[in-house]
Amino acid sequence: MDSMGALKRTHNCNELGLDHLGKECILMGWVLRRRDHGGVIFIDLRDRWGITQVVFNPEVNAAVHAKAHQLRSEWVLAVRGHVARRPDDMENPKLATGAIEVMVDELRILNTSETPPFPLDEDIEVSDTLRLQYRYLDLRRPEIARNLILRHRAVQFVRSYLNDRNFLDIETPMLTRSTPEGARDYLVPSRVNAGRFYALPQSPQLFKQLLMVAGMDRYYQIVKCFRDEDLRADRQPEFTQIDMELSFVDEEDIMSLVEGMIAGLFKEIKGKGPETPFPRMSYDEAMRRFGNDKPDTRFGLELVDLSEVLRGCGFKVFQTALEKGGLVKAINAKGCGNFSRKDLDDLTEYAGRFGAKGMAWIKIKEDEWQSPITKFFSETEIAAMREALAAEPGDLILFAADSAKVVHQVLSELRLELGRRLGLMDADKDNFLWVTDFPLLEYDTEAKRYTAVHHPFTAPCEEDMPLLTTEPEKVKSRAYDLVLNGNEIGGGSIRIHRPDVQREVFKALSIGEDEARDKFGFLLRALDLGAPPHGGLAFGVDRLMMLLTGATSIRDVIAFPKTQKATCPLTDAPSTVSRAQLTELHLRPDWKEKE
Repeated sequence: MDSMGALKRTHNCNELGLDHLGKECILMGWVLRRRDHGGVIFIDLRDRWGITQVVFNPEVNAAVHAKAHQLRSEWVLAVRGHVARRPDDMENPKLATGAIEVMVDELRILNTSETPPFPLDEDIEVSDTLRLQYRYLDLRRPEIARNLILRHRAVQFVRSYLNDRNFLDIETPMLTRSTPEGARDYLVPSRVNAGRFYALPQSPQLFKQLLMVAGMDRYYQIVKCFRDEDLRADRQPEFTQIDMELSFVDEEDIMSLVEGMIAGLFKEIKGKGPETPFPRMSYDEAMRRFGNDKPDTRFGLELVDLSEVLRGCGFKVFQTALEKGGLVKAINAKGCGNFSRKDLDDLTEYAGRFGAKGMAWIKIKEDEWQSPITKFFSETEIAAMREALAAEPGDLILFAADSAKVVHQVLSELRLELGRRLGLMDADKDNFLWVTDFPLLEYDTEAKRYTAVHHPFTAPCEEDMPLLTTEPEKVKSRAYDLVLNGNEIGGGSIRIHRPDVQREVFKALSIGEDEARDKFGFLLRALDLGAPPHGGLAFGVDRLMMLLTGATSIRDVIAFPKTQKATCPLTDAPSTVSRAQLTELHLRPDWKEKE
């Protein structure tokens, strides 16, 4: 093994071009590929920036050429040589350095490597577990490294944007108290306070409100948050937020600020930003037209309410749903009238995953409406459906009949599945949408009480305040979510700044005075001491970067992510700890230590 000695890197592996011809350079990096062509050895040398072809020619330096015979994949090298032009028929236009090569005069082997557990120079499928177990190797792959580089650029842009607008970057505690915020807390036992626990923050919500009470006026933070919840492709137990809060503002101020930041960020990363202002849609309209509160507006296939059209029809399934106060809605899948029976069975099975007990359908033919259920409808009802759905020959009508919640869940998912199958989700489109006017509360039938749709500190619309005690479900909130192509990338609200309003909301949530004082006493005291009107918003950095880079999972934009079981194959976390450690934390394990 050699040392670097006096060698100092002069250029990175993506830097050299025709304007460096004849110049001496020193490069350092990893062996990506090795090729032996008639005695001349070619090495693709890779570093973070890119690739340069280096050449070991026995006619240039026989000793160095002999040494190069031992080089293998992922060995770490330093080379000194001079820049030469590649022969015309050997240029590589796919590389920034593809017009040149480095003729090596000196080679130093800085480290060797065992054969990697998966190839780093081929675009092949590698299991997620293996990739995460050897994440430091996975990060050498250009596509994953590129994601982290883009993430760095995105975060630096956001910092610069907010700094230029008089925001203060302020850290908030990682060890705090457990508060009910929707998901389970990660708890940390206290050694010095026996039987007591800290919680890792699900968000800095309460602290950023306290910073507004403190007069900081404009706060932001790129912050880690923790939620112990079931995981999906776009969820991790620890995730990163762009968190911000502002005083003396309303919804318009925050939306305008955010639109400028997002448009600038997309221009920085993708070269082109979206037009502003972004479209807006109320929660009620989003649910009515798309069945969910984060609609993908890149394509149509909207939900159509047929409840009144079919009230009194002869189809018992529809009638039963309507008699129970439910809905009958449908989607017109334009041009899908040629779907096979297997296609329909697959869609029925898919709908069943989201609560559908079955799926009625009708194929629109030139001379008939083809389906087992058409016999239950009158000519008047068929004509009314044709008009409501803009149905034409070649179309396929898909129905759902149940409670509003089930109907919207089933049809919104069917709509997205059809969008995927029919290629309607244009990857080149960036459709942003503000969803506003969310309900403040929703009724939890299991707990038999109202819960907050966003969180308990979201301000209700002033005109709806009288409804808090009479019809809580009708109270609208001053909340807003930013949606991109069917993904919620950020959400926030104007907060409650008056203690009397906060107490009224707690009362509607069945949080008594003693419980409120116990869990939120510090916030209530702060509201009693001159809290300004304020509001804010938080973005999920991981999800936003997944969409910006075109990745299919947020794991591809996080340096060291967890699996869907919240484990880390690299470090084997979570792991067991010794009985002594548990005893020191005043914990008594109910399992036996391994021998």
